[in-house]
Amino acid sequence: MSFQAYLDTIQAKTGHDADGLKRAADAANLSDGGVLKPGVKAGAVVEWARADLALGHGHAMAIYALLSGKKKPGD
Repeated sequence: MSFQAYLDTIQAKTGHDADGLKRAADAANLSDGGVLKPGVKAGAVVEWARADLALGHGHAMAIYALLSGKKKPGD
């Protein structure tokens, strides 16, 4: 599955596109301006995505990749 396919599925499940995910992560105090805050580990993003967005591990890791800058929409 491509990274963009993960984002598309996340959007279908949550209503959040990539920018919406960044805003939601900012509101959850995981990121600032859509960029992961220093010291925030993948586990914190996974826990948040499971609890608040009802997503599984793979989709949560896609959000982590987005927030950490390892992947971009369209990848």
